[in-house]
Amino acid sequence: MHQFFVEPSQIQGKRVVITGSDVNHIRQVLRMKPGEEIAVSNGTDGREYRCSVEEFTPDSVICALRFIKEDGLELPAQVTLFQALPKADKMEFIVQKMVELGAYRIVPVATKRCVVKLDDKKAKAKVMRWQTIAEAAAKQSKRRIIPQVGEVCSLREALAQAASMDVKLMPYELSEGMGETRRLIESVGAGQRIAIFIGPEGGFEPEEVALAQEAGVCPVTLGKRILRTETAGLCVMAWLMYRLEET
Repeated sequence: MHQFFVEPSQIQGKRVVITGSDVNHIRQVLRMKPGEEIAVSNGTDGREYRCSVEEFTPDSVICALRFIKEDGLELPAQVTLFQALPKADKMEFIVQKMVELGAYRIVPVATKRCVVKLDDKKAKAKVMRWQTIAEAAAKQSKRRIIPQVGEVCSLREALAQAASMDVKLMPYELSEGMGETRRLIESVGAGQRIAIFIGPEGGFEPEEVALAQEAGVCPVTLGKRILRTETAGLCVMAWLMYRLEET
């Protein structure tokens, strides 16, 4: 079944109005007809609004609301990835896959060893692009919310954003002791807010790790092998998904 996102204001009682680029997609690409069923989410409340197409206007698709599903497809904890800016288009891959795995929010971070340097104009354009990818990934994976991509920030700003979070993890190549990593992952529970800090291709500077530790972040090992920046976050996210979805 095809899924679309709308603004909360577009759900009007028993009537749902779809506008924007999805109109052409429904009409010209999918060639849907009145009576066919679709799923709609407003990107915020975690609900699925099951609708049937009623009619087409020049700039909208009018649907009739049939019923609402509230079956908890989202992870029971909010996971935020603080990702140091990687080279090339790796961030697009990271955003897409983290959304598929259930991340709640993704924040790009400019750290000392980042090769990529973005001025304000480029940063805003990149964030808009990454947000579009997040929305597409949310549709594909049948998410009920659209994870938000935050503005590019410094590590200090990222640590401030994570200050009130319950669990804060930083994979670091000099960390040892897989037992501690397991303990921290197994301590995660429903209702918590979790932060994952991932460094760039060259890793975090020792001073950055120390700064993070002062802010309550726990450096952890991901095993004996060194993972690429685009792999490390996915590894932690997969562990968290496994832990959270077994409860």
